Amino acid sequence: MSGFLSSSVARKFAMALSAFFLIFFLLMHVTINALSLFSEDAFNTASHFMGTNPLIQFIMQPILLIGVVFHFVLGFILEIKNKKARSVKYYSNNGNANSTWMSRNMIYSGLAILLFLVLHFKQFWAEEIAYKYIEKLPDNPTRYYEELTETFHSPITVGIYVVAFIFLALHLLHGFQSAFQSLGVNNKRTKCIKTLGKVYAIAIPFIFIVIALYHHFNQ
Repeated sequence: MSGFLSSSVARKFAMALSAFFLIFFLLMHVTINALSLFSEDAFNTASHFMGTNPLIQFIMQPILLIGVVFHFVLGFILEIKNKKARSVKYYSNNGNANSTWMSRNMIYSGLAILLFLVLHFKQFWAEEIAYKYIEKLPDNPTRYYEELTETFHSPITVGIYVVAFIFLALHLLHGFQSAFQSLGVNNKRTKCIKTLGKVYAIAIPFIFIVIALYHHFNQ
């Protein structure tokens, strides 16, 4: 693996694959959370299935955690390699002429998302572990909706979520298209990919923000 990742092309390819994995996870995650906007029972049923299914808990969940760590670590490595590769520095650089703001600041939007994920994992995974294995409370298949609404009770928490998902949108606006380019997708499909990427990058964070605001103001 170390030999494979020593190549810049291989690193970008691996980065793209991890990005697609996380893009799919976000789609699944927002779909389940969006159920809470329409049906408390449907959300509880879906969440209970995800929270008690051994395949998801002991295989998919660790893979997700590894995927997140891999994506961010490799992203930071690529950023460092790119900076070292720029041996010639110009006194004046018009970055807008050759790249977008999102592409030049992926490291910062990624760092903001990483900080949010630390908080997010602490809230949900740590509390879930405490619920199941430390406190050993009896299984309650209807607890998930109440826990979700409780999360968004604080306006500070909601504000953090909104800001984090704005950074996620900025990150996806470049990352979605970049992942396809790293896999060598034909240029004839670039326009379609750009459109799909923009729709995804705006729609997914927007739905997450709507969920947070809805449950905050609906209490």
